[in-house]
Amino acid sequence: MVDLPKKKVGIVACSGEELAEGTVTRLAALKVLEQLRPQDTVTICLPLFLAGGEGDRAFARFYPTIAVDGCELRCAARATEMYSGKPAASLVVREVVTQEGLDQPQGLRRLNSAGAAAVDATAERLAKTVDELLGQKWSRRTGANVGEAASLSLDSGQSDSLLDIPVLRESVEATCSCGSGIPVRKLVIEGKPVTLIALPVIFQNFCEQGKLPGNGTAREMLDMVKIYNPIPPGSEDAYADALLREYSAFCAKPEAVK
Repeated sequence: MVDLPKKKVGIVACSGEELAEGTVTRLAALKVLEQLRPQDTVTICLPLFLAGGEGDRAFARFYPTIAVDGCELRCAARATEMYSGKPAASLVVREVVTQEGLDQPQGLRRLNSAGAAAVDATAERLAKTVDELLGQKWSRRTGANVGEAASLSLDSGQSDSLLDIPVLRESVEATCSCGSGIPVRKLVIEGKPVTLIALPVIFQNFCEQGKLPGNGTAREMLDMVKIYNPIPPGSEDAYADALLREYSAFCAKPEAVK
C-alpha cells in the first residue's frame, strides 16, 4: 500500500456575496477550520474548484466533503457533485436558521447579531457533521461511506483503502486542500484525458522496488490503481496499456529512483 495523506474532511462553502447567508457560510466554515476542528478539516476553494483545480477536485473525490450553502440553490453542493461526486453531507444556512428558531441574518460584509448567531449555529452543525464523517469508514476508490461487510469484498475484487482517524483538537491555522498532498497524474486513455489519484506515488513506489516496465508490472499496477480510482468496465486493457506507457517514460527520467 502506498503512503498517502491521512483522512480529513473537506469543506466547500458557497461564495455568493449578494446574500447575508453567503457571508454566514464562509464565516462558519472558517470557524470550524481554525477553531473547532482545525486538525480534521481543510477548505476547498469553490472558484478554483469550478475553474478546474485538479487538487481540489481530487480531494473531493478522495475524501468526504461537506457542502455549505447559504440558500436553497445549493451551488456548492451541485458543483461538488458535478465535478467530483455527491458530497458526503450538505448544509443550508437558511434551513439551520429555521430549525434553530433564529432571526434572519442581515448584512453582507458586516453581519448583525442574528447573523453572528447563525454563524455559531452553522459552525456547530458543521463540526458535529465532521465528527460523524470521521467516525465512518470511507472508500477512497468509490468516494463514499462503506459498511464493515462492504469493506471486505468490493465489486472490483480489490481490498479498499479505509481509514478510521481519531478526532484531534488543537488550534492551528486553516489549511487548503491544494496543500493536502494528494498526488494526481493525468493520462490520455481511449482518447480521453483521465486524472488518476495516487498514480505518481504508485510509480515511485514501483520504481523504488526495482520493478521494470512490462505487462506483468502493468497489471500489478492496475490492481493498485483500482484501489483509488474507478475503472470503467471493459477498459482494463486500455488502462494497463496507458499505465505501461507512462511508467516506462517515468522510469526513463534521470530523477527516478532506481
